[in-house]
This record gives sequence, structure tokens and C-alpha cells, in this order.
Amino acid sequence: MGVGHHEAAWRHPRTDSRNLSSVKHFQNLAQIAERGLLDSVFFADGLAVDPRVKHNIQAIFEPITLLTAIASATEHIGLIATASTGYLHPYTLARSFASLDHISGGRAGWNIVTSAGADEAANFGFDGIPDHAGRYRRAAEFVDIATALWDSWEDDALILDEATGIFADPAKVHSIDHSGEQFTVAGPLNSPRSPQGRPLLVQAGSSETGRDFAARYAEAIFTAQRSVEEGRAFYRDVKARAVAFGRSADDVLILPGIVPFLGPTAAAARELEQEFTDLISPEYSLRQLSQMLGVDLTAHALDAPLRPLPPIEQIQGNKSRYQLVKDLADHEALTVRQLIAKLGGGRGHRTIAGTPEQVADDLQEWFTAGAADGFNIMPPYLPGGLEDFVEQVVPILRRRGLFRTEYTATTLRGHYGLSHQPSRFTLHRERAGLLPDTPGKDSSSRTLVTAEQ
Repeated sequence: MGVGHHEAAWRHPRTDSRNLSSVKHFQNLAQIAERGLLDSVFFADGLAVDPRVKHNIQAIFEPITLLTAIASATEHIGLIATASTGYLHPYTLARSFASLDHISGGRAGWNIVTSAGADEAANFGFDGIPDHAGRYRRAAEFVDIATALWDSWEDDALILDEATGIFADPAKVHSIDHSGEQFTVAGPLNSPRSPQGRPLLVQAGSSETGRDFAARYAEAIFTAQRSVEEGRAFYRDVKARAVAFGRSADDVLILPGIVPFLGPTAAAARELEQEFTDLISPEYSLRQLSQMLGVDLTAHALDAPLRPLPPIEQIQGNKSRYQLVKDLADHEALTVRQLIAKLGGGRGHRTIAGTPEQVADDLQEWFTAGAADGFNIMPPYLPGGLEDFVEQVVPILRRRGLFRTEYTATTLRGHYGLSHQPSRFTLHRERAGLLPDTPGKDSSSRTLVTAEQ
């Protein structure tokens, strides 16, 4: 999010909006996160410029390209890029992420999105947003192809025997011969097996369809619940769905997003949050709210309640965020002005304003209550908000035994306590008794926090 997750961050004196186009700025953010021993940096993305550009800065860099530059400036931090299944092709995406994983030494992760914006659809020749169920059917086929392509080279397929002239063992390089509803892909991928086997798979869907998709494919889920009770319910539901898909509950990590405003006192933290709220542009926020809900509210009176919204069954955009915003407005009887103030920091994710101890207390409560495996930190302003979290909150978590004191793994999957993924072709040969079993999952290095940029 460039210079911060709060929509008015670029206007605040604690930020420099010119950093949006500075590669060194983003390298610095990753280095700060790495100094704090965080698991990963996580880049959002979109595929369109929309009417909100008048009042807010836009992402400039394509995430995989940017993370390749960040890889050269860091050694440990995981590198998660958002990429859409809606308008890209699985072969080129699989190759790009395999390249990032090779370049970074095994630190790549893919945040899988289905793209629900009309502006994005228009850039790829569509008259409107593809329907919700159709987007997820395409996404499932897309991920099936990508994972098959990453598996198409077995771990020991690359021979590199100069004496005999053998580059690779062709018996361990496989076609995938996929022919489906959306795609036909022969394979194999023109990239050997990368250090992690496969990049870490991240997903953020919280609708019914999204939860099933995440439980089937995702290894980390970026989610938005606003209370411990809601968090625990989501946590239990998704873990149970994962088990129903034949996975272990520990194979899926739940990472709620939080926006922390830190101050030496709770009052100072609230004052800082208010400074950002005061810089919100109502025109921008109404457009933002309209996009989140899929309902045009640009002419809505700011000091009136949100007008009745259509049932969620009629929404083809982001259903989970629609329901979250609708519930927030209904349960707290908010005016539109109050609603956009609450959404300004994290677009529905929780905002916490308090001392470092209070923020640490909150994270610990969610973690120990079984509402989260970790958290996606969404600093309201950058780089200062991330620096404050790393320097003030992380040491408290460490003293409480909730966070690592050093990196013990070399890959992103290792940071998350997840195992290297063997190729399905290797597994097939193991099951046929041709190879010894591979080691099981080691969860000893699992930790608490990632950071979204």
C-alpha cells in the first residue's frame, strides 16, 4: 500500500508520497520487517486505475517484479505477491513465481485473488464482472494447473553431469496434459523445481465459496473479523473445512489483518488516529465505499444512515467484504461519515489504537483464544508505522515467548512451519515403493506475525 494502509496516509506529514515510485523505499520496508524477524512482506495489487485516483495514490509496481528487486536487498524475509486468476494465464504465472522462488532462494508466496472489479474486467475485454461462482471455478482450475506445473519437474530431475553431458533426467520431467473448462496446458514448466517445491499459497476469501476454496488450496488465509468471537468461529469453520478436504487443520494458517496506531499513551494513539481520520476525503471515501459494496453511494448524504442494501445473493463482487461492511453499519447504527471513518484505516480490518503493551495484549488474546495463528500487520503509515511495530511491539511479544528470537528456517514455508512440497510425481513413485518416504512437516518454526506493504 505504498506509504500506508490508511487511505489518507499520503497526505500526512509522517509520510512522503514520492516514495510510491521508489524501489529503495520498498526495499527499506522489507529490510525493516526482516530486522524484526517477521515472516514475510505481502503486496496487494489491482489491475486498473479507477475514478478514486483523484484523491489517492495508486500502486505503481507490478508485485512480482518489485519483489524480485526486494529479494536482492534481503536474505530471510518471505515475499508474497498478489496475482489474479481472473485475467492472467496459469503457465506464465507459474513461471513467474517459480522464477521469484529461485531468485530469492525459496521465499516466494502467491496471494490468489479472483478480481471482482468492473474496472479490471474492462481492461481485459469483459463488459462486466464475471459471476462470483464462475470466478471461483476458474480459480480452482487455474491453481490446479499452476501446482501441476510446479510439480512437473521432480526435485532431483536436474542432473548437471558435465562428464556425461546429462543436463536433466527426462523421466523426471513430466507433461501435465491438462484440458479443462477454461484452459488447455500441456506442460512441463520451463523452469526446474524451485527451492520450496511450490510457493506458499495465500488466499483471502471469506464467503461460503471463498472459505471452501481457501480450505482446499490455501496455506495462509488473510481475513477480516472484528471480534474474538467472530475470529474463533471463522478459525474453527475453515480448519474443519480443510480437514473435510483431507488436509490437516495445521496446514492452514489464519492471519487476520490489523491496523495498529501506536502511542506512548492510549490517548496519544487515539489522537494520532484522529489526525489521519481528519485527512479523509469524503468524495474519495464514498467512491471507496461504493466499490466495496458494489452499490453507487457517491451522492449519499454523509450524515445519514447507510440506505438499505440489496441481499448478498445479488452481489457478484466481494461478498465477504460486502457482508462485513453491511453488518458494521447495521449493528453500530453508523452514519455514512462514521462508517467511512471506521473503514479508512483497513477497509474493514480491525484498527487498534493504543500503547505497544495494549497492542501486544490484543494480539496475544486473539492468538491464545484460538482466533488466529498469526497476524497480517497493516501499518497505517510507512515506513514509520512498521518501524514502530518492529521496535516497540515485537520485543514485547518476544519477551512473552510468542515470537522468534532468530530465523531458524531459510524458506517462507519454513517461516510458517510448513514443509517442503514434494512433486506429485515423486509421491506417486514413493507410493509405488520406488522411493523412501519424505520427512513429515516440521511446525517448530511457526511464528506469529507478517506485514502487508
